[in-house]
Amino acid sequence: MIWLNGRILAPAEARIDPRDRGFTLGDGLFETLAAENGRPLHLAAHLERLQRATKVLELPLPVEMSEFPGAIAELLAANDLVGSAAALRITLSRGVGSRGLLMPLDAKPTLVITAAHHPPVPDHLDASIVAIRRNEGSPLSRLKSLNYLDNVLAQQEAGARGADEGLMLNNGGRVAGFARGNVFLLKGRRLLTPPLADGVLDGIVRHLLLAKGGGIGLEIREHSLGRADLDAADGLFITNSLLGCVPIRRLDGRDLPIAADIGKQLISLTKDPD
Repeated sequence: MIWLNGRILAPAEARIDPRDRGFTLGDGLFETLAAENGRPLHLAAHLERLQRATKVLELPLPVEMSEFPGAIAELLAANDLVGSAAALRITLSRGVGSRGLLMPLDAKPTLVITAAHHPPVPDHLDASIVAIRRNEGSPLSRLKSLNYLDNVLAQQEAGARGADEGLMLNNGGRVAGFARGNVFLLKGRRLLTPPLADGVLDGIVRHLLLAKGGGIGLEIREHSLGRADLDAADGLFITNSLLGCVPIRRLDGRDLPIAADIGKQLISLTKDPD
């Protein structure tokens, strides 16, 4: 079942106008988050990020923020996902508009929420540095917009190389992040992640680790990273709201140290619900 503009519908009944700018132009935003036993994790943080992004795109939300918890609870129940791990996606598009690029003055946005079973998180993943670059000069590099083709192509390239994750550099050659999430690099007792200015998505788990990582005895901070940093890393992690924090086992076929003890501590920080 799908939540569409305030109604729970079967997929066959959930109709979206083919003139919707989300479909024709990628004019919209999305959020992906985990739910455990019927409770969405870090929902407030996701909604705050969505609200910030709507201001960047001048895209109005068609519902009040206070309506999301009830809509999500109703959707999880309708899909029999209250007692299991679930992946939620909130998709917001500008809605139908006339031809052309200018934003319609009378926009009627489309809001969709979907829920699906989420499989167990792997113990580790393999990654490859891909040719697709992130444009650190574009505001879209810091948003979850409906135009996600750079990430799609990066992940496709990584898969063709036998890797699970594509690691993307920016136009300046600095590390930006994975196609599916943020990157953290361990060096001694320092845990480093690129700053947003390097074309980095403002990730929810990234924010949590920056805020709470000091509590497990790590110096955790933003720092631009290059290939030399990757070569000298004592560990590499991918973070996103569905994976949490997962160690990278290999990068371009080269074995990386897996700091299992630190990884477990980082995972524990990502599990705290609102």
